[in-house]
Amino acid sequence: MNNKGYYAIIPASVRYDVRLTANAKLLYGEITALCNDKGYCWARNAYFADLYGKTETSVSQWISSLVDCGYITRQLQYKEGTKQIQARFLKLVDNPMQEILPTSLRKLKEATQENLIPYPRKLNDPTQENLIVNNTINTTSNITDNRGETSSPALEEKGNQEVIVPDEPKKEPVKRFVPPTLDEVIEYCNRKGSGIDPSVFWHHYEANGWRIGKNKMISWPKTIGSWGAREKSNKTAKKETKTDSIRDQSIHQQLTDTSWAN
Repeated sequence: MNNKGYYAIIPASVRYDVRLTANAKLLYGEITALCNDKGYCWARNAYFADLYGKTETSVSQWISSLVDCGYITRQLQYKEGTKQIQARFLKLVDNPMQEILPTSLRKLKEATQENLIPYPRKLNDPTQENLIVNNTINTTSNITDNRGETSSPALEEKGNQEVIVPDEPKKEPVKRFVPPTLDEVIEYCNRKGSGIDPSVFWHHYEANGWRIGKNKMISWPKTIGSWGAREKSNKTAKKETKTDSIRDQSIHQQLTDTSWAN
């Protein structure tokens, strides 16, 4: 038990399991090293706690997480006639996924793989089971490609599962602004009854390169609407200003005012 020269193995399935803490993964490697001698580890929590400078409670939690995830099994030996634990044995699971499957599914999975895999199925590395399944899927996919068979762009088969791939949204082409002719502006203003002088509008924007401020114009019909609303607002403001000026005049000035004749 005190010999720490055995090699440790932490397979990819353990290293990248997000359910496990980093210390639990490190503990798994220590357990593999201690199992090299007799195939199981009988070290107590106190041994691991002293080894890593942690509490026995923390070690117990790490071991429980490894058991729950199906990477190791835990067997307890009680003193005869009591519930006092005499020894505990930790063993590695050859196939972690198989350990957590129900018995009926486990047998079905074994029978299917027996037909697909011609070589012995007994594996010591939990990740090898995944490698075998992936190799089988890749081989089947390559055979399909060589036969010239293609699948729908919205539906791809991966193993025995169907993965739906959404179609990419179609991008609408950007409409390029085309300056109107004077005749087009006149026809539009007459049809819409915009109430503006189309010639003034056209010559104004033809002179500035059809820009609104520093930006290029996007829609000249909308700009005509804004132009008409602005002219209407300016006329209303001028009318109100003239009315206010008349109110400020004296009666004599109003009687002698001849500006209305202009």
